[in-house]
Amino acid sequence: MTGWQFWIDRGGTFTDIVALRPDGGLVTAKLLSHAPEQYEDAALAGIARLRGDDPAPIHAVRMGTTVATNALLERKGAPTVLAITRGHRDALLIGHQARPHIFALDIRKPAPLYEMVVEIDERVSAQGEVLRPLDEAATRASLQTAYDAGFRSIAVACLHGHAHPAHEARVAELAHSAGFTQVTTSHDVGAIIRLVPRANTAVVDAYLSPPLRDYVSRVAAGLPGVNLAFMQSNGGLARAGHFHGRDAILSGPAGGIVGMAAAGRSAGETRLIGFDMGGTSTDVSLYDGHYERAEEVMIAGVPMRVPMLKIDTVAAGGGSIIAAAGGRLKVGPHSAGAVPGPAAYRRGGPLTVTDANVMLGILQPGLFPALFGADGRQPLDAAAVRAGFADLAAEVGQTPEQVAVGARAIAVETMAQAIRRISIARGHDPAQYTLACFGGAGGQHACAIADQLGMRRVLIHPLAGLLSAFGIGLAEIRVVRQRTLGWPLLPETDLAAPAAALAQQAAAALAAQGEAAAAILVKARIR
Repeated sequence: MTGWQFWIDRGGTFTDIVALRPDGGLVTAKLLSHAPEQYEDAALAGIARLRGDDPAPIHAVRMGTTVATNALLERKGAPTVLAITRGHRDALLIGHQARPHIFALDIRKPAPLYEMVVEIDERVSAQGEVLRPLDEAATRASLQTAYDAGFRSIAVACLHGHAHPAHEARVAELAHSAGFTQVTTSHDVGAIIRLVPRANTAVVDAYLSPPLRDYVSRVAAGLPGVNLAFMQSNGGLARAGHFHGRDAILSGPAGGIVGMAAAGRSAGETRLIGFDMGGTSTDVSLYDGHYERAEEVMIAGVPMRVPMLKIDTVAAGGGSIIAAAGGRLKVGPHSAGAVPGPAAYRRGGPLTVTDANVMLGILQPGLFPALFGADGRQPLDAAAVRAGFADLAAEVGQTPEQVAVGARAIAVETMAQAIRRISIARGHDPAQYTLACFGGAGGQHACAIADQLGMRRVLIHPLAGLLSAFGIGLAEIRVVRQRTLGWPLLPETDLAAPAAALAQQAAAALAAQGEAAAAILVKARIR
């Protein structure tokens, strides 16, 4: 080891950093993700703080980031065009007609991520036979119209593009020629049957990749010549230039699962329920000797089909806002975030679950890092917390302590319900598992969660408050390639050739990132 390594999880409230020094020792830091009066970027500031004036070079930086997730939640991605086979402009609006709230009388669907539709004159059969050739002249004109309207990001999805990707590839070439800077084709995100999930994923990628690329470029500019990699939702890393919006939705939480599994193995525990409570949300997961994976997910009302670790997220974290509604306590789903943060953060923020823990003495300002105030060096403000709970207690007719206890109970039940969804609802008895507790706020609630679920064992790693960052440091470069064949299953059917082709694609993608394929795993799914 000749240089520093930094493993970073940039969360919604805190940025966690684990650094491996040149001498092999570990040092850590936790910074507010947003503190504009102190630093421009928390990750770069944390690296500078831990490294100090050490002349040893930085060997590698590995990061998980919420940039793509926040852009999706806040609808702050790039203005995007959808290019789709003529006659199917409304396919994504129609979707698969699932109704998550079947008895709702006032249906409010999330607005689509794309703002304009370009219809492409082409058509192929389900077997990939060309029924109508691509009209390049009309396509070029339509793309130019979209470009002239100010769009620079486009998702291309042709009907049966998984079976015949040539039309999508040609449209992509025309889009690049027109000047589009972000072009995503649906067969590139996954050559999988079913237009709607494939096209939705392409739109998500086109929408999120530009802001993600901007952030990656800023970090790379602050770390010239450094080996920089980012955590993907599938549990593997990608080099900076190969990190896409579609793979970044659960970037940080995926690192937590990798770290949790490693912590469990070191303690001889292979049946784990992950409880990762941060400032903005809580992520729960189940590990039974192997990673659980999801293919189709719904994030912020947007369906996607992309391989990722199976994680259930609820809007209950240390920053979840406590309020009174109709004389009753309400906790979340809105979060105070890093700015203004909880009332104790000295920025005039609202009461939150963190403040309830301060009120009850579970969090003690004298033992908590002094990161707050205008100079970022003040302790938690217990006086502001007591004053806030006194006001809220008068509103609901209870004592301040009763309000704090009630708020904690609501948050605990919300998080316990999430664990029941991934365990009891799927046939697993949580009492047979160990609760792996991590995240900055996890230790404050782990015992209450275990009591709610009848769990007898809680595992807390020495780096539990930064376990997602630690897990990112343990991850490896990974690529996933998929393809639907649509072949009849006969005794003479040979899957070796297409499997070898996919393996070759994956190996080439690894080579493009400067990595050799250490192992290639091929899985076939028959439907």
